[in-house]
Amino acid sequence: MRILLVEDEQGFAEALCSSLKAEHYIVDHAADGEEGLDYALSDVYDAIILDIMLPKMSGLEILKELRRQDIHVPVLMLTAKSEINDKVTGLDLGADDYLTKPFHREELFARLRALTRRQSTDSETPTEVAFGDIYMRQGGNELYCRTKGTSIALNGKEYQLMEYLLRNGGQIISREQIIEKIWGYDTDAEYNNVEVYISFLRKKLSFIKAETQIQTVRKLGYKLV
Repeated sequence: MRILLVEDEQGFAEALCSSLKAEHYIVDHAADGEEGLDYALSDVYDAIILDIMLPKMSGLEILKELRRQDIHVPVLMLTAKSEINDKVTGLDLGADDYLTKPFHREELFARLRALTRRQSTDSETPTEVAFGDIYMRQGGNELYCRTKGTSIALNGKEYQLMEYLLRNGGQIISREQIIEKIWGYDTDAEYNNVEVYISFLRKKLSFIKAETQIQTVRKLGYKLV
């Protein structure tokens, strides 16, 4: 799951990013409102943690612009204030939940889980993602072949990449899209990183004797066929 954190307090942001990554979230961090909006408009995130008080553009302004552009990613607002007016304004603009600083990280994780569960229910997302004769169950780490009754465990990056491919069906996904989605914007990952993990997944598809394969589309990217 990929999270965008928009927070200008550097020490707090670093600690929060470390905690989220320890829980196996992919995290991008923006330190001001303009950068946060630029990241958020990519619409590649499963949830956004958004501070209200930010330089250059407030969290409320970011939220308003996202909803204006019909981007409905779940947004958890952070504030150092407890005034009811801030909460009401944010909720009216389309925020999904609120946390007032300071908070326990376990509460943050619980709120994120609740937000993403709610999103899945609202969009009627199935409990599994599938294409052809392969599928994965939400919350697991196994790749299954439906016709052969076989399965194999995937590690973190393998799981994230296969889920991304499955969610996009037979559509072509570029290497740039994969790097941004799986490794994040601030990464040193290169095309060969993608190729290595595609190779790993191909071997695992072969192991479970799946008919579905990952096809390389020359100069464009990859797709499931």
